[in-house]
Amino acid sequence: MTTPVVRPHSPYFSSGPCAKRPGWTPQALADAVLGQSHRGKPGKARLAEVIDRTRAVLQVPAEYRIGIVPASDTGAVEMALWSLLGARPVDMLTWESFGSEWVTDVVKQLKLPDARTLKAGYGALPDLAQVNKDHDIVFTWNGTTAGVRVPNADWIADDRSGLTICDATSAAFAMDLPWPKLDVTTFSWQKVLGGEGGHGMIILSPRAVERLETYVPAWPLPKIFRLTKGGKLIEGIFKGETINTPSMLCVEDYRDALIWAEGVGGLPGLIARSEANLAALAAWVARTDWVDFLADVPETRSCTSICLKIIDPWFTGLAADAQAEVPKRIAARLEKEKIAFDINGYRDAPPGLRIWGGATVETADLEALTPWLDWAYAHVKAELAVAA
Repeated sequence: MTTPVVRPHSPYFSSGPCAKRPGWTPQALADAVLGQSHRGKPGKARLAEVIDRTRAVLQVPAEYRIGIVPASDTGAVEMALWSLLGARPVDMLTWESFGSEWVTDVVKQLKLPDARTLKAGYGALPDLAQVNKDHDIVFTWNGTTAGVRVPNADWIADDRSGLTICDATSAAFAMDLPWPKLDVTTFSWQKVLGGEGGHGMIILSPRAVERLETYVPAWPLPKIFRLTKGGKLIEGIFKGETINTPSMLCVEDYRDALIWAEGVGGLPGLIARSEANLAALAAWVARTDWVDFLADVPETRSCTSICLKIIDPWFTGLAADAQAEVPKRIAARLEKEKIAFDINGYRDAPPGLRIWGGATVETADLEALTPWLDWAYAHVKAELAVAA
């Protein structure tokens, strides 16, 4: 097959950490508050600023609290699970790797006796109609490792008595999150805005705050999970007084990404960029006979972590270990050519490709990538056919 001529300007299609915003250079961090305490006036002001900018870009209601917390999205989710669950039964929704991790936390670590797991395999969603509005609900809005997102929040009852805890790390800034349906929302900086890792965000509704102030879990809480003191919310966390020491370089990088987001039209602009990226890959999939989306239902296909399966009869006829080798070789070949980095599917997912389509990725780069995908697949197929 003829080698394509046009190369992506940026070869970064990793699903986390994700591509930096277009035009980013280290100079973007020149104004970082360094060499002084994050608890001093300049540091607290910068932390409060990124909280305020987050609220504005994500269109978070004024009555919701937004806090910067330790340990990325994982820390934010586990803070919510350990602090809030146990007051009533809980429905755990899982259809990919990270959702399964939260099931492990709740069932095997917290050992909640009233935990119910609603599970689907990679590429599908569980039956959302089975969710009980009187239970707490834990779910990922977008399954990063499966490329499957919930199409909307219509399945969440407005008159629910339970809380919804939503891991939105690969959905925030790329998908429309309906705040009245969400009581706890978590994400990390290194996903859709391409920030640096190590920090998480937690957004609490008034209903979540009420639970925190009226319910005491039966288990001890580590310091990094504590959101209350003396039965009252620690309000400082939601004003930039972080639980532990943050990296002010990472804070500055997130601030830079938020300013860029404002410049491309805020949330509507970010969503439009991600959806355009999905559309570009969808157009290629429609005209390509060897590949398809892992998510069968179009409305559930992620516009950020876009997961693809190989449907060529030659591939499906291979043994399982040989199937796993195909996307691995495609990814390695494209990485060697500096065309695309980190596009092999997630280790626990069915063999395939995973291509990030978040807002920091330019649609033109995805359009330039697709001929290279065809090129790499043709070469790998030929190599393995000869080896057989």
